Amino acid sequence: MTEVATLSENWRFRRPVGTRWRLGAAVVGAFACLPIAALVTIASQGSEGLWPHMFTHVLPSALHQTLILLVGVGLVVAVIGTTTAWLVSAYDFPGRSILDWALLLPLAVPTYIVAYAYLDILHPVGAVQGLIRDVLGYQSPREFRLPDIRSIWACILLLGLVLYPYVYLTTRAMFLTQAANVVEVSRTLGTDQRAVFFRVALPLARPAIAIGLSLALMETLNDIGASEFLGVKTLTVSIYTTWVTRNDLPAAAQIALAMLVIVVLLILLERYSRRNQRYAAGAQRPRALVPTPLRGLPGFAACLFCLVPVLLGFVAPAAYLLVEAFGRYQFAGISPRIWSEIVNTVSISALATAFILGCGCFLACSQRSQPGRVTSVAARASTLGYAVPGTVLALGLLVPIGLFDRSVARVSADLFGSSVGLVLLGSGTALILAYTARFMGIATGGMEAGMARIPASLDQAARMLGQTQAGVFRTVHLPLTRPALVSAGLLVFVDCMKELPATLLLRPLNFETLATHLYGEAARGTYEEASVAALLIVAIGILPVIVLSKVGRTRSREASLAATPSSELDSQPSR
Repeated sequence: MTEVATLSENWRFRRPVGTRWRLGAAVVGAFACLPIAALVTIASQGSEGLWPHMFTHVLPSALHQTLILLVGVGLVVAVIGTTTAWLVSAYDFPGRSILDWALLLPLAVPTYIVAYAYLDILHPVGAVQGLIRDVLGYQSPREFRLPDIRSIWACILLLGLVLYPYVYLTTRAMFLTQAANVVEVSRTLGTDQRAVFFRVALPLARPAIAIGLSLALMETLNDIGASEFLGVKTLTVSIYTTWVTRNDLPAAAQIALAMLVIVVLLILLERYSRRNQRYAAGAQRPRALVPTPLRGLPGFAACLFCLVPVLLGFVAPAAYLLVEAFGRYQFAGISPRIWSEIVNTVSISALATAFILGCGCFLACSQRSQPGRVTSVAARASTLGYAVPGTVLALGLLVPIGLFDRSVARVSADLFGSSVGLVLLGSGTALILAYTARFMGIATGGMEAGMARIPASLDQAARMLGQTQAGVFRTVHLPLTRPALVSAGLLVFVDCMKELPATLLLRPLNFETLATHLYGEAARGTYEEASVAALLIVAIGILPVIVLSKVGRTRSREASLAATPSSELDSQPSR
């Protein structure tokens, strides 16, 4: 009876702690929904004469080009990402060990940098077209020139070459962890390699392909630099120009909500298309897929297919930036402001990453320790930001942040006789909040996936030993989810560093990052000035991508060893 009374007292004592966890999760989830709520409020103010003008001159072209861009980029990233993931997972060919991680390198290159680089590489008076004319015997661009790269088809190809790693990353993980016996059984039944891919592996990997494809399409909708450089007037570009050129915030908010409806419809359509599909695990223990050796011409073809996206999506633009940056350094040295821009970029991205990981860990831990409607809705709400383009999100945050700054300035003037200025917008805190609202879903999803592998019995044992919920997270969850936390942190840092639309709209005055510096120089056509900033973005971004690929290989190896029966391990010779 004494033990029962003690447990009852502990339960009564701990109930308010659970309430605080749920309340905190609700606050974080409400913050994630704040931009959308603010957009609705702004859009309800109306804009005189907007929609007749939009329906006549803006929306038909913008909507048409946006839909073509989404369909085209979706096809490119799905084909490249899925095929390369299957090749490096199911086959062993020359160069596979290098291409396995090299296929992730385009993640380090923002879309606007690739567009900026290829605009100069394929310029009519550039090196490539000049070399072709020399070989063919032409004297001037009037006699021979390649098709203009400023087109929607070039934009589709370039965005696809940069965004395919989203599909590659998720699909490769699925191929490496799905049951190999399913593939082996299909082979023993006489199914050839091509049929195994289309009839077995591809249907099993469809959820992973859908996740990667949705991320790539979100990034396509979020893009503003590459689309504008290549002359494609998407809805995102229309929002930016409506706000900046027309100075019409309600109009921009209304277009943003219309684009948000398109995003939601894309997600619902994909989920509806696989509503009747179910995936079941076999009774046998899953094993890693054993690669089939490919030699001769098939091995060369597989290597070439995997190598081309790396060359076009990373090597070519990175080499161009390196040459241009070196030429700029020889001619005029490095501008002193580059160093301050490096500090601004790294510091704001690091602060935002730390804050985002803290919010993601809190939501994931709240959902695990206090399961229920509140924590579940809060966790799902945190993923809304990644579905919202940066321009839309910045518009949604601008009004509440501006209202807060004006209120603080008014109170400061009344109490102390002087204004403190723009607290959030002027200090860069608005940027951190925008990054948090946009990328919180990455941290929450990564931590949820990591915690899903931890048995609940470990939590219960730690609580019985007197640990609080925070202590359980510190002593149990954090050590066991460190690989997932590192992976999520690296992705968040790279995305924060590359984010352009929200940074352009919410940065403090005279606060330049490498992304905004590059955008400004490229918009003015001074590519040689922008090359140093672009190269630095790639150099800083490539380090987290390499670490991410190593973490992924380590986790795959551990999963493979964990899935191997102990008898097989004992039978292997010692080394």
